Amino acid sequence: MTALKEFDRLEATGLWRAAPEDQRREVIVSLGDATLTISSIRGEILGHWSLAAVNRANGAAIPAIYHPDGDPGETLELPEGEEVMIAGVDRLLKAIDRRRPQPGKLRLFLGLGFVAVIAAGAVFWLPSALERYAVTVVPPVKRIEIGRNLLSHMTRVTGTPCRAAEAVRPLDRLALRLLGPGREGSVVVVPQGVRESVHLPGGLILLNRSVIEDHEDPDVAAGYILAETVRRDGSDPLADLLDHAGLLASLKLVTTGALPNEMLAEYAEILLKTDQAPARSAPLLEAFAAAEVRSTPYAYARDITGESTLPLIEADPRAGLASREVLSDADWVRLQGICGA
Repeated sequence: MTALKEFDRLEATGLWRAAPEDQRREVIVSLGDATLTISSIRGEILGHWSLAAVNRANGAAIPAIYHPDGDPGETLELPEGEEVMIAGVDRLLKAIDRRRPQPGKLRLFLGLGFVAVIAAGAVFWLPSALERYAVTVVPPVKRIEIGRNLLSHMTRVTGTPCRAAEAVRPLDRLALRLLGPGREGSVVVVPQGVRESVHLPGGLILLNRSVIEDHEDPDVAAGYILAETVRRDGSDPLADLLDHAGLLASLKLVTTGALPNEMLAEYAEILLKTDQAPARSAPLLEAFAAAEVRSTPYAYARDITGESTLPLIEADPRAGLASREVLSDADWVRLQGICGA
């Protein structure tokens, strides 16, 4: 079903390219409740675009050109003759935009609130209190935007995220299996720069290609993803960013809805250089148990001797049992080629 009640299914043909240097290719575009699905003529899934992060690049011109927020190099063109699909997509984009906080109203509300707080001598004089306030008022769409902006700065070190066409769908299946419905696109594999894994605001999890390529068991990659969810639950990545950025950045975020670009670039470098603290064993074991995944393969991937990860081995919630399938063998083989040769 689509989000447009008058259509059970809405499809069109278009031209898609993954990067500016790539040749455009003919694709099938399907409109879902919250995503645009881009498939090859043979039915291979090439990409899932969240409608909340899609921009139209050329106003009302035809052909209509769309791209993911923050990645204008990847484009989708819908030509003349596909007006029904164009109208449907534009209608949903306008509906999503109406639901977003209006910057003018947000500034007015926060400005009046801030004056009242200062007059009352409340705790917003303290930087930590303003940071906590900023974290609570930033909506999910803005968190996703901040995470995508951080990722765009990281690509100068990590390289462009890996996205071999045959591996995109298995990567989405991996995210759905471990993170739940609606999390397609939340796991990103990069060629280098990230030591093993890191999480960003908006639920993005970055994996170094070695996490996928250097292990025969998909339970290892599952473990790294689960470990990042535990770290995220223990420390909000947006709060960590604002803690580094300081008072002025928090104030700018709550009053304008934006963060300084140079600060994001600086923080992206810090994330790539900083060693991740190990996820705490108790909540991590709970995450493995909930996901029905063995913790032992991940433990030995972290430490081949098992000495520093002994609690994950001794208390493996699936000891003596196989994991509930993380990915099929065929999908795992395809995923291992996500970065190409």
